[in-house]
Amino acid sequence: MAAASSLYVLHSLLTRRRDSAHLPLPIKSFFFYMPTTLALATSLLILLYISSTSNLFFIHPHPQIRASLNFSQFPPLKFPDFTIPQAEDRSNFRLQLRLQGNDKELFHDRDVFLANYKEMNSSLRIYIYPHRQDDQFANVLLPVDSEPGGNYASESYFKKVLMSSHFITEDPSEADLFFLPFSIARLRHDPRVGINGIQDFIRDYVFNISHEYSYWNRSGGADHFYVACHSIGRAAMEKAEAVKFNAIQIVCSSSYYVFSYVAHKDASLPQIWPRQGDPPNLARERSKLAFFAGAINSPVRERLLQVWQNDSEISVHFGRLNTSYSEELLRSKFCLHVKGFEVNTARIGDALYYGCVPVIIANHYDLPFQDILNWRSFSVIVATLDIPLLKKILNAISVEEYLILRNNVLKVRKQFQWNHSPVDYDAFYLVMYELWLRRSSLRVIP
Repeated sequence: MAAASSLYVLHSLLTRRRDSAHLPLPIKSFFFYMPTTLALATSLLILLYISSTSNLFFIHPHPQIRASLNFSQFPPLKFPDFTIPQAEDRSNFRLQLRLQGNDKELFHDRDVFLANYKEMNSSLRIYIYPHRQDDQFANVLLPVDSEPGGNYASESYFKKVLMSSHFITEDPSEADLFFLPFSIARLRHDPRVGINGIQDFIRDYVFNISHEYSYWNRSGGADHFYVACHSIGRAAMEKAEAVKFNAIQIVCSSSYYVFSYVAHKDASLPQIWPRQGDPPNLARERSKLAFFAGAINSPVRERLLQVWQNDSEISVHFGRLNTSYSEELLRSKFCLHVKGFEVNTARIGDALYYGCVPVIIANHYDLPFQDILNWRSFSVIVATLDIPLLKKILNAISVEEYLILRNNVLKVRKQFQWNHSPVDYDAFYLVMYELWLRRSSLRVIP
């Protein structure tokens, strides 16, 4: 009977016109709901299959791991009971948070660093695009003959030391990284280029090496790097976007808010005024709480001057100093690094050289060597919002804590020192370590 009914329905469908208006209502309903029902049933079956064969919805511990865990051996979790304080108490609150971790160690993990450093020192290889002494821009592309000096000496020191180091290879097939040897600081002073011509020079330089050599094209510049200390370096790549977005930028102007700087791809170069030897009287008594001198060229510095210009413990100077700059650093416990037009200045290097604990007041600053060094062990970092609380923050640091900070300042000075011949763990080697961390794990053989 059922078979006869099915044949009747089939016969009706085949013999009637293919017009939905002539179909009986039950048949129209059947064809309307059938696709939806099939789709829902298929989706349900897919979900059931996924849940039974993967960890997308459920995590099933491995039976051996689950059997070996004895949760009774772990103490119950305890969470600190913090209450967000009022503004006037925020300085103590921030200090308590800062002191909770192990802030006495200079390195994040000394053992890991030393092991990696040894591997870096023996294996890292750099290829430098060759240029001759008679090149029309040899002054820009080759290391300086004279002693590097001034605020942007870090750029010249690095290239000068790198060119004669054991990291250099003449075989590009074994290179981990490729160095773009142009000097932003020297381009800036070259009358043929100048500030307005730097972007065109970089664009043309990359165009030339990408057509003369194959190394740039195989990675889009991702295994290339350049070094620049002057803040104009951040805008120098506007006409060479592959450099800006792909290449590793080792720069002094290392701010998160600068869109061309990418943390972990790029790295911060310490801006260090070159000095040799030790300054006098590092052990002298420091009578001033804090010191700053510099141009008032940013809202942050304006705020600092507004709040502390007439204070007896915090010396904030705009204009000519009555005493020498070095004398002010030597007699101050804390020396302020305050963001100006850019975050990069030599003040951190100055403070360390004269044994003064740096206080960094610059939000979103990628501190030099922060992949390696534990900055909390030798500096104080203060949010720009907390400038009115600065004295309270510094006075809340105990004598014991200050002595730890200052002792670490004396230890870390070697990491912020350029040498004619590199010395283990100095500024040059730590820049190389930062490059080693950023090298590609894959090497493309031409």
